[in-house]
Amino acid sequence: MTQFRVSSTVPKLLLGSRAISALWAHRIAASSPHANYKRTVAQLSAPLVPPGLKNEPIKSFGKESTVDWDLLRESIIKLTDNGPLEIPVIVGDSEIYAASSNRLVYNQHNPGNHAQILANVTQANAEDVRVAVEASSAAKEAWLNTPFVDRAAVFLKAADLISTKYRYTMLAATMLGQGKNVYQAEIDCIAELVDFFRFNVKYAQELYSQQPIESTPGVWNRAEYRPLEGFVYAVTPFNFTAIAANLVGAPALMGNTVVWKPSSYATLSNYILFRILQEAGLPSGVINFVPGEPNMVTDELINDPRFASLHYTGSTAVFLNLYAKITANLTSGKYRDFPRIIGETGGKNFHVVHESAAVENAALNTLRGAFEYQGQKCSATSRVYVSESVWPKFSQILLENVSKLIPTNTSAVKGLQSFIGPVIHENSFDKLADVIDQAQTDPELEILYGGQYDKKQGYFVQPTVVRTSNLEHDFLKREFFGPVLTVHVFKDAEYESILESIDSNTNYALTGSIFANSRTAIRLAEEKLRYSAGNFYINDKSTGAVVGQQWFGGARMSGTNDKAGGSNILTRFTSIRNVKENFYELADYKYPSNF
Repeated sequence: MTQFRVSSTVPKLLLGSRAISALWAHRIAASSPHANYKRTVAQLSAPLVPPGLKNEPIKSFGKESTVDWDLLRESIIKLTDNGPLEIPVIVGDSEIYAASSNRLVYNQHNPGNHAQILANVTQANAEDVRVAVEASSAAKEAWLNTPFVDRAAVFLKAADLISTKYRYTMLAATMLGQGKNVYQAEIDCIAELVDFFRFNVKYAQELYSQQPIESTPGVWNRAEYRPLEGFVYAVTPFNFTAIAANLVGAPALMGNTVVWKPSSYATLSNYILFRILQEAGLPSGVINFVPGEPNMVTDELINDPRFASLHYTGSTAVFLNLYAKITANLTSGKYRDFPRIIGETGGKNFHVVHESAAVENAALNTLRGAFEYQGQKCSATSRVYVSESVWPKFSQILLENVSKLIPTNTSAVKGLQSFIGPVIHENSFDKLADVIDQAQTDPELEILYGGQYDKKQGYFVQPTVVRTSNLEHDFLKREFFGPVLTVHVFKDAEYESILESIDSNTNYALTGSIFANSRTAIRLAEEKLRYSAGNFYINDKSTGAVVGQQWFGGARMSGTNDKAGGSNILTRFTSIRNVKENFYELADYKYPSNF
């Protein structure tokens, strides 16, 4: 009998006031081939109707939300006043802490107050990574034979825990560690994360129900949606806790086992998420939590013959490097299978403001798209093209409102209501400072607002708006991943040629928006920019895709466009087996034509 144990050492800090005394043991029996056979049949044929679905409501945290504010402040204090949280490597049912194992430690800091250490994160060594693969392999058979209803229940319960018991703990961790304001955190680590877990169950149920539509007399045809044969390597980013949840959750839901390398700059929130999954009943070894030096962890994992898939969100350059390494391993015969490579990377996302646009709407949406979460979204508005006739009004509204944005430590008591916070770390700060310095001296660039930066206490970069007259300028092509917006003003008659330029002057194709009231202008943009954005918006900002409403992802150098938040992503973690069962017996080998 195979037994999986859920750790009972979850820190009391994370359990809240209604903590349970110990987490239950979750057993998955595989006592005989017959038992496994029954599970497989149940997985394929048992009727399943998930709970009714709708997107998780977003709390407003307005002036009237006094209880929400009080609970949030309490959670921030809980995560900070007791000193840094000790975070282990977790592989199988083993928890490895630096203090007792001579492992290296990484200190996760608050980017809005970099003197504040939030967590001491044990760093996996090469042996830990290899053990994680073994733990994934050991958990594989029992997990894939677990009825889908049981796998789904883990993620549905985790969603409920996050939206209730751990809501304010998740918010506090995401705000502290990732520099989000409360509303951005609420959208991310609560609403979107919960939606991923819940909607994926519905999408999986629909996928399993897709069966061959015809069988000849005496034949039963059926399809089995097997998980991939090896393990999935999930590389998750700092900027969305929800993305981390989906990168590990989607493959695990489909019966895969996962090795998870969280971002060093989001380990606190990711660790709490992992503990919540344990509390929801996730068996040991299904997801293995392996913070560590990225190159070492990656090389160990993708060089293992059991590597089956990369699920990645991050920079384009890193993804290209990983793609090349995996391809080299494939062509050298290292793998049994063709690994599935799923990636969402960068963007140079655009707004186009046509002369017929509702200008105030276009300007305010541009502000939100460019400067929410300090522009640290892969979908953030990075370039805006504005028709000359509406530029005076557009610029007045945009710059007047941008001038009200003051970078603040959004997790501090005095900064909780702030709109804009710090960038994530010193490397990002230094890169953005160099970009602003270039704008100060480049004769083809004019800083219309901003241009200040300061890292004495936190990594604060002032929202900066830059104008260029050069359609081919590097500022209209290069991703900055920060609060820098580049503007180009075009003559009204040049609208069509501007669309052509937008399509051709970068290799990114993630998100983009057209602002216009003219249906002719909208239609032209939609057609000219057909391959320029995987998510295309009309009279709305380039950010903010909602699970179940706008499936998210881009092509070209923005990724593999497998559409998180929709059903397509789940197919990438299955390997279909078709089964034909014949109920008739042959009495002769001949066909009628063989008379």
